[in-house]
Amino acid sequence: MIEAPEARYLCEQLNNTVKGKLITNVFALFTPHKFAWFSDDPEKYAEWLLGKTIDSAQSQGGMVEITIADRVLVLTDGVNLRYYAPGEKLPAKHQLLIGFEDESCLVASIRMYGGMMCYEKNAINGKLSAYYEAARSKPQVLSDAFSKKHFLQLINDESAQKKSAKAFLATEQRIPGLGNGVLQDILYHTHIHPKKKIAELTEAQREQLFYQVKETMSDIYRQGGRNTETDLFGTSGKYEACLSKDTAGSSCPRCGEAIVKENYLGGSIYYCRGCQVL
Repeated sequence: MIEAPEARYLCEQLNNTVKGKLITNVFALFTPHKFAWFSDDPEKYAEWLLGKTIDSAQSQGGMVEITIADRVLVLTDGVNLRYYAPGEKLPAKHQLLIGFEDESCLVASIRMYGGMMCYEKNAINGKLSAYYEAARSKPQVLSDAFSKKHFLQLINDESAQKKSAKAFLATEQRIPGLGNGVLQDILYHTHIHPKKKIAELTEAQREQLFYQVKETMSDIYRQGGRNTETDLFGTSGKYEACLSKDTAGSSCPRCGEAIVKENYLGGSIYYCRGCQVL
C-alpha cells in the first residue's frame, strides 16, 4: 500500500507524463472486483471524463488526486497505477483505464482493496468520502505546513497520551499518508518501541520523533519509494526498510540483538529487542 512519499512521487511522474493529454477512452470496472470502491456509478465515469484534458496531479496523504477540467479523480492507497506508452501491451484485467489521444494509457488496478473516486472539482465537504476529506484538510507531511509546532500540538494533545506510538502515528488520519509500512523505521531510528505510550515519552523524544517522521518520509521520497512499491512505470523504489518481514529474526546492525515481529493493532510490528525497549 502506497504511503505519502510514494503518492507524491507518483504525482510528480504524472505531471511529467500525462499532464495536458486529451482523454479519448474511459473504461471503469472493466474487470469486476469485490473490493473496488467507486464514489458513484462507474458507468458515469466515461461521461464525466471523455474529451477532457489532464490538468495536474497532487498527493493528498497516501492518495493521488488528478484534476481533469471540472472533475477530480482520486485514487486511494490500495490502487496500483501504471502508465503505458503507445504500442505497449495492456494488462488483461483492470478496474479503470484512461486512454489518451496519442494512444497512451493510464491503468489502475486494485491490490487487496482500493477506491477510485470521481468528484466535481468544487464539491463541498459532506459530498466527499471522509477518508479523502480528512487527508486533504490536514497539513501534508512532506510540506512546510507540517511543522514542528503542528506535530507537537498533535502529540501533546490530551487525546494522544494514552495511545501507543504506533496508534498515534498511524491511526485516525492524524498524519495522512503515514501508515504501518513506514512507521516501523521511524520508531527504529528514534529507539521507541511501537507499544510505548505517548505519555511516557520525554520532550526530547517527542521532538526527535518529529524530525524522524520528516527525515524518513523525505528519504523514501528521494529514493523513489520503498522497494516493496512500484512507480508509474512499474519500477521498484530504492528505499530498503530497516525493519520489515525481510529483516524479522535477523540481528540488529546497531546493537546485535534480534529483530522481533509481533501482531499488534490489526497488523504486524517490528522492533529491535535491544534498541527499542518497552
